[in-house]
Amino acid sequence: MVMLGSGRFHEVAYLQQIWWFEVDGSVKFPLPADVYTLFFRLHLGKFSKRLGRRVCTFEHTHGWDIKPVRFELSTSDGQQASSECCLDETGQDEVNGNHKRGCWIEYKVGEFIVNHSEPATEVQFSMKQIDCTHSKGGLCVDSVYIIPSDLRDCRRRRVLK
Repeated sequence: MVMLGSGRFHEVAYLQQIWWFEVDGSVKFPLPADVYTLFFRLHLGKFSKRLGRRVCTFEHTHGWDIKPVRFELSTSDGQQASSECCLDETGQDEVNGNHKRGCWIEYKVGEFIVNHSEPATEVQFSMKQIDCTHSKGGLCVDSVYIIPSDLRDCRRRRVLK
């Protein structure tokens, strides 16, 4: 793993060559009652700077089109959600209308409902591609974030107008 500085943060994780990939974590805090969506923010390719400009290369990007990555979430009150997708599809991304390589893409894991802010809600999340029949590489992992679902829908409508 190499640390690069091209995401939302000063440094992001860049996976150059791996066989087994798993990211997991959890957060626990009192969320206001609402419906929430959890996303992973990922990028295929490696950033660098040339002549003061940001450049993206794909020399190590491979293996993400063979088997899907599985995203999962679960909450302390028993809610669960999951999704799967291949990260390096050669077609166009339906949401953004562009190819996935060279762009930061938000992968929706799922939604969960908070009915009361107390007790605090714990959310566990993961992203896995653990089929060891092939190597994979060239992935930047920027962040995992939770946002109220209706706020996400409002932001998307503004972009589409």
